[in-house]
Parts: sequence; structure tokens; C-alpha cells
Amino acid sequence: MTIELRHLEKKYENLTPLEDVNAVIKDGDVISVIGPSGTGKSTLLRCINLLERPTGGQVLLDGDDITAAGYDLKKVRRRMGMVFQSFNLFGHLTVIENLMLAPMDILKKPKKEAYETGVNLLKRVGLSGREYQYPDQLSGGQKQRVAIARTLAMDPDVILLDEPTSALDPTMVSEVQAVIRDLSQTGKTMMIVTHEMNFARAICNRVFYMDQGGIYEEGTPDVIFDSPQKDLTRRFIRKLKVLELLIDDAHSDLPGMGSEIDRYCLENNMFPRIRNHIRLVFEELVQQILMSELKEPVIRFTAEYSETDNKTDVTVLYNGAPFDPADTKNHLSYRVLKSVASELVYHPGSDEEGFTNTCSFVLPG
Repeated sequence: MTIELRHLEKKYENLTPLEDVNAVIKDGDVISVIGPSGTGKSTLLRCINLLERPTGGQVLLDGDDITAAGYDLKKVRRRMGMVFQSFNLFGHLTVIENLMLAPMDILKKPKKEAYETGVNLLKRVGLSGREYQYPDQLSGGQKQRVAIARTLAMDPDVILLDEPTSALDPTMVSEVQAVIRDLSQTGKTMMIVTHEMNFARAICNRVFYMDQGGIYEEGTPDVIFDSPQKDLTRRFIRKLKVLELLIDDAHSDLPGMGSEIDRYCLENNMFPRIRNHIRLVFEELVQQILMSELKEPVIRFTAEYSETDNKTDVTVLYNGAPFDPADTKNHLSYRVLKSVASELVYHPGSDEEGFTNTCSFVLPG
């Protein structure tokens, strides 16, 4: 089954989480949907199965526009199953009754068939013998496995999972992930919103990174997790904390910017050594070398600290004629720069914002 999203949009009164989303989800795709909180990941899933009505665009299911007025929602429910982060089990029903309800009500299956299917599915998710317990007698991980079994009881073509492990105690995450990992090998089309990056990479063949109101970047796991092409994706994957300073005239508040560097480092619990190295780059390159070299300085100083490896990438863009800091007469400042950086690269060239020089540093953790 193929799902096509055409210019999908979802607006609320003061918020637009989805804006012009376009994608094709092919039969058998297992797609991990990742991104910062508040970027529309859960909203995307809820719009695809019409738990939320899009305010614009279309969702096509094998060519049928399921967002069209009058479309039978029961057809959607038969073909798309949803697993919620909060389980959404009926507390007054036993485990087996939770599994039997929708197949009997929507698919009109006989009670005996619904029961046998439910028992087999509970065995599949490792919960044999729990048929007559109630949800409040189960752990969080067990409840989520029941929720997955309940979705499978409808034999949907597509399974949507909305952060299925986010409400669980860490000790229970692995048991649910194991069930989902097994499910991903069955050929079912799946979309999984998750913050567990290693898990996402292990089970999917495609990744949607969501930001700025839509699918900001998509690709294979190797591309997204190893060599993302866009800045926001790269910053998210590497867990980068970013500081950007702009010096746009000779009278900019450089001491104040030094204080901003200190605050940035403290807020992100960076080692004092890293803070000192960032400050040294700022002081020696920006204050000592560039501010004396450039007649009308416009300088952008960007620090990107990675929580994963404690490394910091510093990029300094500046205007004027091509100027390599290695050619400075301030040999002491340049030696300081070389002493703190494991990599120091200069290259001339303009970008769309008018900067004509780039100097990049890698500061070790």
C-alpha cells in the first residue's frame, strides 16, 4: 500500500506544526520520524490516519483521497493501526477483551475467531497467560505490548507508532523495542516517531527528520545518521549546542560577547578547558587579529558543541579581501590558535550572505 502526502498542512489558532508536507511512503517502508520536540512529528501521524483533520492538502491511500469530504473513516481504520505513547487501553476490559473489541465491532469477526487471534497475538508479544488480567495489573512495558497486539488484531496494512517507549520506565524500553524490531521484519509498512536514535537506525530503511514545519530532510539511515546534508539535521544528530555571535562594526561589545561565551559554556555543562579554548579562539582570532586587520569588520563567530564526543567546531566568517590568519603579523596570537585546535582550516570564498573568508577550528574535548 502506498501513502502519498500532498501539500499537507495543519494549523491551529497560534501554531502551524505542519506546513506544505510532501512525501511518498511506499509499501513495506519502515520509516523513523525524528526531530526536536514540537516539530509536528505526532501531528503528522495523527493527520495521516485522520485522528486529526488536516487544514490543507491531501492524504492519498493507494490513490484514494481519504481527506475528501464524505470519505468513510472506517476504511481508514481498517487499513491503518495506531500505537499511542500512553497505551490507550480500556481499563474496564480485560487484556483479551481489549484485543477482541475492534475486530468484532469494525471487522465483524465472530467472537471465537477474534478470541483465537487475540490469544495468538499475545503469545507473539510474549504475554501468554495474561488474557484475563486488567490493564492496571500490568507494567508499562506489558501495557504497550498489549497495545501493539491490539493494533495487530486488525491486521492493518500500515502501523503508526507514536513514541511507543517514551512513557516507559527505562528498564521496560527494551522489551517493547524487541517486539517492534520483530514487527519491522514482517513487511508491514510502518512509521515510528521516536527519540531513541540507535533504535531508529536499527529498524528503518528511511528516516524523516522534521523541523521548520515539515520534513526538513529525508534519507537512508546511513545518510541521516552519518552524513546529514543540512545544518539543523546535523546539529540534532550530533546533539549540538550552538552559539552564534555577530560583530558588525568596530564598536561591537566584545567584552559582552566574552560573557555570552561563558554563559553558553556554563549552561551546557562544558569542561572549563573547552570554555577556555573557545574564548582563546574568540580573543586571539577575532579581537587580536581580525579586528586590527579589517577596516569595516563584519564577523560571524559560531561555536557548535557536541554532547556526544565533547568536541567543539568553531567557524569564523568574515568580510574583506582574502586574508589567511596564518599571514598575520601577530605571530603570538596565531601560535595560540594553533596550540588549542586539533584542526585549523582557512579558505577564501564568498557565500550568499557576503562573507568572503572562512576559518574553521576543531577543539578537542
